[in-house]
Amino acid sequence: MAIASIDRVPKRRIRIHPLPVRIAHWVNAFAMTCMILSGWQIYDASPLFPFAFPRWATLGGWLGGAIAWHLAAMWLLVGNGLLYGVYGLASGHFRRHFLPLTLASVSADLKAALTFRLAHRLGHYNAVQRLLYALVLLAGVLAVTSGLALWKPVQLRWLSWLLGGFEVTRRVHFVAMAGITGFVAVHLALVLLVPKTLPPMITGRAKEEP
Repeated sequence: MAIASIDRVPKRRIRIHPLPVRIAHWVNAFAMTCMILSGWQIYDASPLFPFAFPRWATLGGWLGGAIAWHLAAMWLLVGNGLLYGVYGLASGHFRRHFLPLTLASVSADLKAALTFRLAHRLGHYNAVQRLLYALVLLAGVLAVTSGLALWKPVQLRWLSWLLGGFEVTRRVHFVAMAGITGFVAVHLALVLLVPKTLPPMITGRAKEEP
C-alpha cells in the first residue's frame, strides 16, 4: 500500500543541466566531429601507420580543405572551452560536479561498474566519469598544443622541440586525438545504454528520481 502511494506521487521536473553547460556541450559535439573527420583526411594525406581512414568518414575532400575545416573547428573548440572554463570556475560547476576525485572513490566505482552494480542518477557524475572527464580535458589540451606545433613548426619550433621534435609531435597529436575519439565512442555507447540521459542535455530538465 505504501509503495503504491509513493508511485502515485507526481514527480517534479528539476533542472539537471544549466543552459551554458548545454550550449557548451553541443558546440563541443559539433566542433569535435569536424576536427575528428577533417583530422582523418589530414592523416590520410601522410599516414603515420599502415592504414587509412575510408573517404566517406573524412571531411574536407582534399588536404587543403581538411586543414581549413580543422583550423576553423579548432578555434571554435578553444573559444568554447575557454568560455566553459570561466563559467565552470565562476559558478562552482566544476567543484560541485567533478570534485572530489580520489583513488579510493575511482576504485570503488570502477569495481561497481564492472559488476553492473553502479547506480546512475541524472545530473550526478560518479568517480569513474569524473576521472574520464579530467583525462579527456588533458587530452584536449595536449591535442591543441601539439596541433599548434604542427601548424606553425617554424614560428613555434620551441614548442615542437619541447614535445620531442616534429615527427614525435605528430604521434603525440595522433594519440591525443585517438584518446578523445575513444572517449566520444564510450560516451555515445553509454547514451545508447542509458537513453534517459539525452533529453536533459536538450531541455535541461528531467523528472525527479526517487
